[in-house]
Amino acid sequence: MPFALLFLLFNFQLFLRATTSIAAAPTPKSLNVTTISANAQKESILECWQLTAPFVASAAAGTSGSVFAQLGETGATSYGLIPAEFDGGVHNAPVVQWVAFIAGKVVISLPKSTQTATVPGGRHGLILAADTANVSTLGHITKYPSKQETVGIQIPTANNEVPPHTVLHEGACVNTEEND
Repeated sequence: MPFALLFLLFNFQLFLRATTSIAAAPTPKSLNVTTISANAQKESILECWQLTAPFVASAAAGTSGSVFAQLGETGATSYGLIPAEFDGGVHNAPVVQWVAFIAGKVVISLPKSTQTATVPGGRHGLILAADTANVSTLGHITKYPSKQETVGIQIPTANNEVPPHTVLHEGACVNTEEND
C-alpha cells in the first residue's frame, strides 16, 4: 500500500475514534434540578429532584436529534435584571416557579440551616422555587455575589402545581447529577 494511502487511513481512523467518543456521551434520562421546597415543620429545605417526565427526542426543525425535558404548563414569564452584589433577604417563593439564571450567580441559604446552594448562570442555572408561604413559614435567603448583574427568567407553574418528581436526596444537586 502506498504511504499516502496508509497515512490517510490512519488519520481517518483517528477521526472516527474522536467523533465516536464525542457522540457516545450518554443522554440523560430525566432532568435533575435543585429545588427549594419545605418539610413537614414548614421549614424551607434544599433538595435534589428528578423530574418524572423523561427527556424526549425532538424531531422539530432546528432541534432534530436534541432532547428536551417538559417542565409542565406555565404562566406569565418574566425576565429580571438583578443588581451586582444584591442581597435578596429572607423571602418565600411568591408562587411555585422555575427560575433560570442565565448570567451571574446566586447563593441560596436557609434561615434555620447551614445548607446552601450556589447556582451559576448558564447550563446549570435552573432551579425550582416551591417554598411558598402556605408551605414554608420563613422561606429562604438569596444573595447575588457577582460583580455584574445576574439575569434570571422566572417561569411560574400553572395553578401553582409542583411537577411530578422523585426526591433524590436532601441538599442541592451536585455537578455529576446536573445532566452533563
